[in-house]
Amino acid sequence: MPFCATCGAPVEGRFCAKCGSSVAAGAAPAGSAPSGAGPQPIGVAAPMADNLASTLCYALGFITGILFLVLAPYNQSKAIRFHAFQSIFLCVGVILIRIVLSILLGMMFFAGGGFTIAFGISSLYSVACICVWLYMLISTYQGKTVVLPIIGPIAQQQA
Repeated sequence: MPFCATCGAPVEGRFCAKCGSSVAAGAAPAGSAPSGAGPQPIGVAAPMADNLASTLCYALGFITGILFLVLAPYNQSKAIRFHAFQSIFLCVGVILIRIVLSILLGMMFFAGGGFTIAFGISSLYSVACICVWLYMLISTYQGKTVVLPIIGPIAQQQA
């Protein structure tokens, strides 16, 4: 059976059923596919753009950061590696600060009954974290490289 020279699909007539190109009578020997051509495996797509991959590093915190450090086409890009490490360090920093803040605010609440102050500080910290997260998502999608204080230089060294 001949194969289409354009898409590599098997052809049973004068025209390819997959792409519609005409097949010459002696274009390809029966039973052999052109070298390098052939049907592509389903689910294999071209890698996404660096700005989109960098943005997705921040989408789910350290989970997507680790994911992009492991995935083969993306872990070779220095920019994507930087954003993956910065995402991981940012997420770990936010979690550690939240733990310390919870302990301190819990002690303040039980010691002096300052529920309003403790709730206000905790809410302010949550809003600040969401704002930083949204800023990182938007700026990386626009192609800007934002180096955060303290964790940014560490992420640059790791990338």
